[in-house]
Amino acid sequence: MDFTAQPKPATALCGVVSADGKIAYPPGVKEITDKITTDEMIKRLKMVVKTFMDMDQDSEDEKQQYLPLALHLASEFFLRNPNKDVRLLVACCLADIFRIYAPEAPYTSHDKLKDIFLFITRQLKGLEDTKSPQFNRYFYLLENLAWVKSYNICFELEDCNEIFIQLFRTLFSVINNSHNKKVQMHMLDLMSSIIMEGDGVTQELLDSILINLIPAHKNLNKQSFDLAKVLLKRTVQTIEACIANFFNQVLVLGRSSVSDLSEHVFDLIQELFAIDPHLLLSVMPQLEFKLKSNDGEERLAVVRLLAKLFGSKDSDLATQNRPLWQCFLGRFNDIHVPVRLESVKFASHCLMNHPDLAKDLTEYLKVRSHDPEEAIRHDVIVTIITAAKRDLALVNDQLLGFVRERTLDKRWRVRKEAMMGLAQLYKKYCLHGEAGKEAAEKVTWIKDKLLHIYYQNSIDDKLLVEKIFAQYLVPHNLETEERMKCLYYLYASLDPNAVKALNEMWKCQNMLRSHVRELLDLHKQPTSEANCSAMFGKLMTIAKNLPDPGKAQDFVKKFNQVLGDDEKLRSQLELLISPTCSCKQADVCVREIARKLANPKQPTNPFLEMVKFLLERIAPVHIDSEAISALVKLMNKSIEGTADDEEEGVSPDTAIRSGLELLKVLSFTHPTSFHSAETYESLLQCLRMEDDKVAEAAIQIFRNTGHKIETDLPQIRSTLIPILHQKAKRGTPHQAKQAVHCIHAIFTNKEVQLAQIFEPLSRSLNADVPEQLITPLVSLGHISMLAPDQFASPMKSVVANFIVKDLLMNDRSTGEKNGKLWSPDEEVSPEVLAKVQAIKLLVRWLLGMKNNQSKSANSTLRLLSAMLVSEGDLTEQKRISKSDMSRLRLAAGSAIMKLAQEPCYHEIITPEQFQLCALVINDECYQVRQIFAQKLHKALVKLLLPLEYMAIFALCAKDPVKERRAHARQCLLKNISIRREYIKQNPMATEKLLSLLPEYVVPYMIHLLAHDPDFTRSQDVDQLRDIKECLWFMLEVLMTKNENNSHAFMKKMAENIKLTKDAQSPDESKTNEKLYTVCDVALCVINSKSALCNAESPKDPVLPVKFFTQPEKDFCNDKSYISEETRVLLLTGKPKPAGVLGAVNKPLSATGRKPYVRSTGAETGSNINVNSELNPSTGNRPREQSSEAAETGVSENEENPVRIISVTPVKNIDPVKNKEINSDQSAQGNISSDRGKKRTVTAAGAENIQQKTDEKADESGPPAPSKPRRGRRPKSESQGNATKNDDINKPLSKGRKRAAVSQESPGGLEAGNAKAPKLQDTAKKAAPTERQIDLQR
Repeated sequence: MDFTAQPKPATALCGVVSADGKIAYPPGVKEITDKITTDEMIKRLKMVVKTFMDMDQDSEDEKQQYLPLALHLASEFFLRNPNKDVRLLVACCLADIFRIYAPEAPYTSHDKLKDIFLFITRQLKGLEDTKSPQFNRYFYLLENLAWVKSYNICFELEDCNEIFIQLFRTLFSVINNSHNKKVQMHMLDLMSSIIMEGDGVTQELLDSILINLIPAHKNLNKQSFDLAKVLLKRTVQTIEACIANFFNQVLVLGRSSVSDLSEHVFDLIQELFAIDPHLLLSVMPQLEFKLKSNDGEERLAVVRLLAKLFGSKDSDLATQNRPLWQCFLGRFNDIHVPVRLESVKFASHCLMNHPDLAKDLTEYLKVRSHDPEEAIRHDVIVTIITAAKRDLALVNDQLLGFVRERTLDKRWRVRKEAMMGLAQLYKKYCLHGEAGKEAAEKVTWIKDKLLHIYYQNSIDDKLLVEKIFAQYLVPHNLETEERMKCLYYLYASLDPNAVKALNEMWKCQNMLRSHVRELLDLHKQPTSEANCSAMFGKLMTIAKNLPDPGKAQDFVKKFNQVLGDDEKLRSQLELLISPTCSCKQADVCVREIARKLANPKQPTNPFLEMVKFLLERIAPVHIDSEAISALVKLMNKSIEGTADDEEEGVSPDTAIRSGLELLKVLSFTHPTSFHSAETYESLLQCLRMEDDKVAEAAIQIFRNTGHKIETDLPQIRSTLIPILHQKAKRGTPHQAKQAVHCIHAIFTNKEVQLAQIFEPLSRSLNADVPEQLITPLVSLGHISMLAPDQFASPMKSVVANFIVKDLLMNDRSTGEKNGKLWSPDEEVSPEVLAKVQAIKLLVRWLLGMKNNQSKSANSTLRLLSAMLVSEGDLTEQKRISKSDMSRLRLAAGSAIMKLAQEPCYHEIITPEQFQLCALVINDECYQVRQIFAQKLHKALVKLLLPLEYMAIFALCAKDPVKERRAHARQCLLKNISIRREYIKQNPMATEKLLSLLPEYVVPYMIHLLAHDPDFTRSQDVDQLRDIKECLWFMLEVLMTKNENNSHAFMKKMAENIKLTKDAQSPDESKTNEKLYTVCDVALCVINSKSALCNAESPKDPVLPVKFFTQPEKDFCNDKSYISEETRVLLLTGKPKPAGVLGAVNKPLSATGRKPYVRSTGAETGSNINVNSELNPSTGNRPREQSSEAAETGVSENEENPVRIISVTPVKNIDPVKNKEINSDQSAQGNISSDRGKKRTVTAAGAENIQQKTDEKADESGPPAPSKPRRGRRPKSESQGNATKNDDINKPLSKGRKRAAVSQESPGGLEAGNAKAPKLQDTAKKAAPTERQIDLQR
């Protein structure tokens, strides 16, 4: 029974008393007044309580009898009694009275009712102490009130809210962990009835509930929080509207005064959402409004809140409220940095708790991974890696890709986080295999990516890669066998670039070990000025290999001082870098050295940290003799087929080949560790295998490590020698090379051994069987280079009688006329491969002699020049294919460049020969340009080539392929940086500034461009624009910094050149005019790009006498060779459209020198039809016979090589357009004629494609827009006309003239070619005579 539907009390009951006018008490209970003692009062009240407890609502007589007593118990005397036991007993009586008289309460005064319920509420505080003797009575009071819902009577009172608030506060304050579930249940019943059956919940009453959810209160009384939580869940339907009103007042209307809890709204929303999302059904749209607030801090607070709501484990808010979710995602792009940061941090929890939302988050994380704020990019990585470490399935490939990108971030902190995160993932899922093979496959790319970072210039990146390799990729703390198995299969599964990076890492560590070893050797020498200078240089070199080289210098100097004072420390360091140091010894040494340098009083010791960096780099933590032995055993298992190759995802053949390559690399860095009979026996077994690469690697390992085989292992020696002889005579070219070098390196009687190879090979040379020539030519070349004293003379007759006369000057086979400019190695004819090796043999023979006493070098250079002039077809019989000619041009240009690395031959290379060599970088064939540029760069960075060869890169400005220009620019940056650094590190180098200072490349470049065959008219604006582009290509890099007033220095050089004459043709006015014109263009560029060039030059530059005459006395050349209009056009005119590398072989001025001229009959064009051009065949992996293309990997001569640029397919190309688009893939025979001395000039747009339909299209259709093509740009029609091909056996096609028609030379030859031999007539051309080059003259 309750008071839910209670009517107002009947007035008839108000005055009911006993018949005699006295209060009736239960039997045995005397009158209760203030006249009795408290104890007596308690005793009598207990009996009253017992009576009321036993009464029920049906006892009408008793209800009437005890009504006066009920009224009496509500008097002020009892309600304000000081004794708590009296108050408790009275409260229990009142509670029973409400139960008995329900639904009509015996009290009619609203004030009295209020006093009674406030009194009862105060007594409920006694529930707090469960150990109190009276607790059961307090519980009875609570139970009675809850069961009867007595407080519902208060709904009739105007100020009932005060009673309810007091009740709620009391109950929430007394609840504690000592209460059982019944107490909590009765409290809930009492409060929920008030909420659910009332007219509404006031803000104050709501506050009394919500305040228990605030974190501060929650932490103080967990039970009150739980009570509030259950209460809200029970009353959700009723209280939701009240909650919505509260948040609307605060969030939307901004009325924070409505409640003291206004400042805690976001905490409350979070807790209410966790309790029951339905409590906030009307609140969520208000949050969407707040997300768009103009106040950044307010948006931040809302984002923090929603991050918790969306990210909580059981939340389905994102799916239930898509508009709010989308609005929240928009905060990832907020203008306020802390908001973006908070959004990114949320993503981690969201990914882990709601994988289904990863798709929504991916795009926003992608944008934030490129955020301008470093902290945000950093946290994106942390977010993704944290989720991935929890479970790799939580992150998709795109998210991992963002981390991959950030490994190249501009900020070190971000790069480091990305690299370390990926390393941890690799170790967890690949090494430990925690989630199976599928997960391992998903992150298998990580190892390659991490090693690729070793290519970065930053020393911090390199050091971190080394640390990651030692701790995550191949953990150094594993047992030797496990560690080597890890390394063995890692190496076998790396991509080629990662393998190179790993090899480079070991190389750098080994180099640093050698620097430290040399430093220790200097400590053993007596002190001297030279010793101190050498030591200082060595310290600077070591410091460059440590983080923050500036600070590292000071620490390295300090470490060096400690080494000088502490002999024991030196001995520990010597042991650490000793070739015989084991991995365990290295670990002990590092710890011992660190212990000695540690300072207990200095917890953070940057000096010690720097020394640890050094020790970690030089300590052999992976490789020792035991490790090499374990690797060899693994390889033997692979050979026998008993290894776990397939389980590790590697085929046995790959495992064996990679294992040998790994051993080969380690043989360079740890040669001593290989010296054991067991290791060499396994290598001998590899030598007998059919796999050529395996055998080649095994020979190289013997070469690197076998210095003691002859003395210590005679049995190995006796087995090895015949195998090496066999490989030198009949192995692959690479095997032959390594076999010859191996014999030369490890045997004392090498002269005898080499002679036993040389003599039979030199006698058995047969040009009719070119397939069997390649290996002997390789062996003979290397033998003559390694032992010139013994074999130079015998080789001379071989060169004169066989190499030149029989092999190079004869074409025995006819090449395939497919029109391609480049073919895969396996498609190159054996004869051409033999010719390429013959050219290399000539170079090796000369490099071995290192002198030109017999003038053989002059003859060889003339031969190579002729090869370039004739475009690779030295015999001019037109039997050789276009792709084979490309190979021979590349070989000839590379040979001249190789000879230039030897000073004695560099001196005799004429300017004309240098220019011929330079023009190879503008070859019509993409692969020729690419490989030549790589060889040029490789020699320049090692400071092997003279400075003038760096000028060749200026010609790369004409390359139509963007990647080639970008590569050339990077090469220039690297070369200039290395040369400047070398000058800084070597004070003595100032004496050789002319050959080292990068700015001295300017005169060489000016001279080279003045003799550019495309530069025919000194006033032609288009040609001058080309010259300007080439000049700026070089000058832009040189002028990045104005070091030592270099801008003024370069300007002075250009001005000084105008005071000299061209040493190549000093008396030719046209030649000098072109030289001065190029100087003026250079001055124009320098003046326009630098305001500092007008300063005084630091010193007077020296010009190379090989290219420029000495200035004449009183000679003044202040003439301007370009007009003001031309100057303005060059500087401000629209850039000329990307041109085409056209004829590479136009005539060079070569006064006084007999040029090599091809016969002048009609030429055939490139034999490419339309269909073949649209479907170019892709280049395959190179074979051993031709190493030049080993690193190209591109399709034939396409405009966009497949490994560099993706080409959009072209559909429905008309013949004219087709010619334009595919001219680069064709042989381009129409564009380039004689390479060097003679060049063809082709009518603009007349590509020599042999299709009748093409000619018809040219005649009938409009001209197609020009497309970029490889090779030099074609000249205009005014410079020459196309001639028809008179070969009746071939389709009609547009022909080419043999030479440029020049205004100065009406006969068709330039003035410089006046001494050219007579042109042969057409009849003679049908059967050309064989030309021979006398190499002995």
